[in-house]
Amino acid sequence: MIEIISVLVDKFTMHRFDFISDLIIYWTNKSVREKGGWTLIQVSRLVYEKATGDGACSTMYARLCRKMIKQISPDTQHDGIRNSKGKLITGGRLFRRHLLHYCQEDFEQGLFAKEEVGSNECYAVPKAKRQGPGLIKFIGELFKLHMLRERIMHECVVKLLSNVEHPEEGVIESLCQLLETVGQLLDMPKAHARMNAYFLRMKDLGNSPDISSRIRSMLQNIIELRDRKWDNRNADAAPTIIAASHETVSCSDIAVQDILLTLRSGLFTGCQEERRFEGILHPTDKHVSRRFSMRR
Repeated sequence: MIEIISVLVDKFTMHRFDFISDLIIYWTNKSVREKGGWTLIQVSRLVYEKATGDGACSTMYARLCRKMIKQISPDTQHDGIRNSKGKLITGGRLFRRHLLHYCQEDFEQGLFAKEEVGSNECYAVPKAKRQGPGLIKFIGELFKLHMLRERIMHECVVKLLSNVEHPEEGVIESLCQLLETVGQLLDMPKAHARMNAYFLRMKDLGNSPDISSRIRSMLQNIIELRDRKWDNRNADAAPTIIAASHETVSCSDIAVQDILLTLRSGLFTGCQEERRFEGILHPTDKHVSRRFSMRR
């Protein structure tokens, strides 16, 4: 089952968002009889790794997460995970719990961790640091879709601004990424005093001799973005480029056909499973399924 979901996550694109996301949720929901909830743990990790590995796709994966939170069966559970009242956390809330755990762990223990020679996590820490910008962008997109609270965003900003005397460039880059993603939403009248304090510290960082000209330029760009009332002049160009890329490369019908071929090449067991798979295809995709039926 997890092999099927892994293929779907790899082939996931905005062009086929509804089609592939329905399949991911369908196969995830087949694990409802697992008391340990291991399939959901693996699926949440797969989605998280893809979402943070490429910042350009974070918006798409955040939308997928929101849909999964709403549609994962409430019968999916893990015996050992309960809320403060002792009740089992199930379904979409359990998926959200896993997802936010990964975000918090990599933010706190990866992005800010010191790399120590001989550490058992000597490979995990550099990986988390490399994924820093992607992680921060994904966290911001989760907030924009109301999956994280505003308080958490302010806590992230404070943490990223905590070391003005000896700043790490990767941390400052993550700060700029976060404010570019969610700054406008945070910069409300009730939070103006906090935002002013953040940007005063950012100006101090910009004057630090310990940062490169590249990071200094990034800080200046965010400061100027706020001065322009968060009017991002490049915002209109980015979606067009991304959409064109999806349409010409990875989001074509060929990708969908590849999914169907992969799934039918050995991951299905029996005609009953295949009929159930065909039953969740969208009407616009049934002709693809029929073509493959004729070829066999």
